[in-house]
Amino acid sequence: MSEKTKKKVLYIVYTLIVVLVMALLSWLGHFEAIRDFLTRVESASFDNRQKVVAKYKKPNKDIKVIALDDESYEYIMDRYGSWPVSRGLWADVLNGVEKAKPNKIIMDLIFAKPTNDTLGDTRLVETIKNNKNIYISANFDNTSQEVRTPKKLDNKFKLNVIGEKLKSNDYITYSNVRFVMDELAKSTSKVGIINVSRDEDGVIRNATPIFEYQDKNYPNLTLLAALDILGKKQVMIMDNKIIIDENHIIPLDSTSRTILNWYGGEQTYEYVSFWRVVKAIKENNQKFLDDNFNNKIIYIGTTATSLSDIKTVPTASLIAGVELHCTFLNNILDNNFIKKLPLKVDFLIAIILSLMVGFYVLREDSIFKTFLFLFLTMGVYALIATFLMACFNYWVSLIIPFSAIIMTFILIYCEKYLLKVKDYEKTYKLAVTDGLTQLYNHRYFQEQMIVQLNNYKRYQTPFSLIMIDIDFFKKFNDTYGHQSGDAVLKQVANILKKNSRTSDIACRYGGEEMTVILTNTSNEPAVFMANKLCQIVRETKFVLVNNEKVNVTISVGVATINDKVEKPQELIEYCDKCLYKAKENGRNQVVSTV
Repeated sequence: MSEKTKKKVLYIVYTLIVVLVMALLSWLGHFEAIRDFLTRVESASFDNRQKVVAKYKKPNKDIKVIALDDESYEYIMDRYGSWPVSRGLWADVLNGVEKAKPNKIIMDLIFAKPTNDTLGDTRLVETIKNNKNIYISANFDNTSQEVRTPKKLDNKFKLNVIGEKLKSNDYITYSNVRFVMDELAKSTSKVGIINVSRDEDGVIRNATPIFEYQDKNYPNLTLLAALDILGKKQVMIMDNKIIIDENHIIPLDSTSRTILNWYGGEQTYEYVSFWRVVKAIKENNQKFLDDNFNNKIIYIGTTATSLSDIKTVPTASLIAGVELHCTFLNNILDNNFIKKLPLKVDFLIAIILSLMVGFYVLREDSIFKTFLFLFLTMGVYALIATFLMACFNYWVSLIIPFSAIIMTFILIYCEKYLLKVKDYEKTYKLAVTDGLTQLYNHRYFQEQMIVQLNNYKRYQTPFSLIMIDIDFFKKFNDTYGHQSGDAVLKQVANILKKNSRTSDIACRYGGEEMTVILTNTSNEPAVFMANKLCQIVRETKFVLVNNEKVNVTISVGVATINDKVEKPQELIEYCDKCLYKAKENGRNQVVSTV
């Protein structure tokens, strides 16, 4: 096989390795534990990219938060003595903020049941009834109907949806609702849902725009407010997207949720402490209210740790829950959601990168350069993935391509290493093997004699040496030709190999002379072995190049190691003398003593 053909074959093999890696990754994805692990690692990589990208994204300055922070909680406890505070105070706050003419007031708070303060409840109901840009919250759950009877909601609260139904096997439908108190429900239609969903690692990366309850669709609180801000009355669902208009589209993932695009860190939006708002209203400080709330979209929510609305998101381990709703609204207004590319795109990227790495490893012999190329490829791809998220809001997988690259790198390196080992073995075999007889050559014979002598001196392990010479070989060559002589040499060598133990070492000493080192063998077994070889050769018909069959004989010298031998050459010379004595005594025989 030519070098060019060999390379083509290797390219095909490495391409098949890449295909095998991708098939393996796909197969491993069917195992829940592995799939969950890869999902968690990929989600962590998403969080890291978001932390980098979020620093350079500017939140909408028109979104502000009235925060029930720790100071406000203490203020309420000191002046009103309990939490939750009287709903009459909420009526005062809402009326006071309304005087500043905000765009919208969105309350991340649920007023679910009437309280003992009937007057306060009534004032709150009247305030919300008279101010049409106030939005209040409810949430769905799956509480048993034996604990809480599921309410049938008025059609005015449902979302007007046209087009397709939401497509997701993982989409959650709810069987119960924690709704606002009946008086509030009668006074307004601006009630939205504030349920949030955590991923398996406890991090919130998504928002659910539309909820299903009793076979009807209900809007997220923020989506409800956003529709009014944009002047829309309905949404269209098509191709797993919620379309508000051509400039405001909410992409959905496989769970019918949308992946949020985060801004900043722990506190993105401007907060105004609730207690300062209460104080400004009591002091009739209209300038404070106008400066902070005029034409602003106001969220009211808890940020105090004691009120237990603290979440974990990609950009912060602890963040107020109201930030989720602000971020969702900001994404809608900016049309700035994360779009996760399909799995097939991730696999295509993985194949391309794996082929790049595989072919480079194939062509490059330097281990340092191949590892450098591997890490550079992964680093550059990570930068590209971050760039795509920063500039185009695309979430491309890191873990699938990285896993494919590393697995391909390892497999190809193993294959390349095995090929090198085989080449080394082949080269080494050529270096120590006689080309004609395929016996070990003279150099290897000398090396093994040193090894055997050292073993004898250290462990008293005996060994013997047989030296063979084909009788009248020069005359044979003159009679039949050198090609026939080579044929006889090959056949005698085969006899030596076939009749030797695997531990014995058969070598071509030079010309027609051959040797066998008999490991762990004393003199008597060595002589027996020599006589056996002599007999086999004598009785064998050797086939010449012209297919003529002839007989040949050999003379054999035998020598066994003893304490008098200091150097390998001494034993070789003694064995050579025995060989010459066999020749002098008429050939075709074995001699072991001079």
